[in-house]
Amino acid sequence: MKKLMMATAAAALTAGTAFAGGHAKEVKLGILLGFTGPIESLTPHMAGGAEMAAAEVSASGKLLDGAKVVTMRADSACIDNGIATASAEKLLSDGANGIMGSDCSGVTGAVLQNVAVPNGMVMVSPSASSPGLSTMEDNGLFFRTTPSDARQGQIMAEVLKDRGVNSIALTYTNNDYGKGLSDAIKTSFEAIGGEVTIVAAHEDGKGDYSAEVGALASAGGDVLVVAGYLDQGGLGVIQGALDTGAFDTFGLPDGMVGDSLPKNVGPDLDGSFGQIAGSQSQGAEIFAEMTKGADFDGTSAYVGESYDAAALILLAMQAAGSVAPADYASKILDVANGPGEQINPGELGKALEILAAGGEIDYQGATGVELIGPGESAGSYREIEIKDGAVSTVKYR
Repeated sequence: MKKLMMATAAAALTAGTAFAGGHAKEVKLGILLGFTGPIESLTPHMAGGAEMAAAEVSASGKLLDGAKVVTMRADSACIDNGIATASAEKLLSDGANGIMGSDCSGVTGAVLQNVAVPNGMVMVSPSASSPGLSTMEDNGLFFRTTPSDARQGQIMAEVLKDRGVNSIALTYTNNDYGKGLSDAIKTSFEAIGGEVTIVAAHEDGKGDYSAEVGALASAGGDVLVVAGYLDQGGLGVIQGALDTGAFDTFGLPDGMVGDSLPKNVGPDLDGSFGQIAGSQSQGAEIFAEMTKGADFDGTSAYVGESYDAAALILLAMQAAGSVAPADYASKILDVANGPGEQINPGELGKALEILAAGGEIDYQGATGVELIGPGESAGSYREIEIKDGAVSTVKYR
């Protein structure tokens, strides 16, 4: 393990040398997402978003004197730190110049601490939202195009209040993401006068959630809020609650928002509601048009954030004139925020030209990108409701 980390560290530190002179012609971008595991229905679309940005940059011929971007997919498994860490190490050994990922918060923290920081590798996550990542020591290498769940907790509380919900039962997937999000929801909902009758963890991968549902039902509440994963335990808890009549309406935070949930649950899910990071910016409209007819769903969760995460890495390389993370990490905030010419999806070639000429850009991207504090999204959300078996947008907050 030590030999691998030393080798990958050396590769990360020297990767940009040839590009500085404009001779090398290939940039390798790792895409580290949970292609297996509890959000596997979402990640092919997320990868498609990142790969669209990479293809756009390659087609422009403007990156570092005509370099092409090669993407490399790797599996984080979402909730398996061992798999995620091994996959990240493989990306580095294969010559990755940056990592778009990871996705779920626990594995993102594990990869950051065990692979990215020791090897000086940049990571930009499109979806890891645990508040704990805001304060994790990252040596300036970690960024995310999604807001912290500290903000999502406030949004969920507002959604509940606006819908006249006075009390909730709250269950969360037993990991960093679930615990951080449940704490934020509880704190925010109680702060505005709401009652949280119970906060109970659930484990992913179980075949029977009757015990968990029984405890939640005993505590009661107007709504059951499920801070879990749509393809795993969260789905199981909802199905169990519906089967027993314990609850008929569910609060759905971001990890529960996707087309597979209403498809798997059926019409009984209609009327449930929640939120996920999202923007109604001009860039979001442009991105929606760009992805029509693509081989992935551009409206799926965190696809825009994935496009933006990949774009930020590549634009920062151009700003630095190097693919070495040590050179371009400090440029990510520069290209993400003003001052500079605003850049929407489909304008990455234009952005590369401006940066090559020494100009400044204000990358807006597909999600109205603005990075604050420790390099995370300031945060806007799309309120959703399940209607006629599909995820429908209610409004933006």
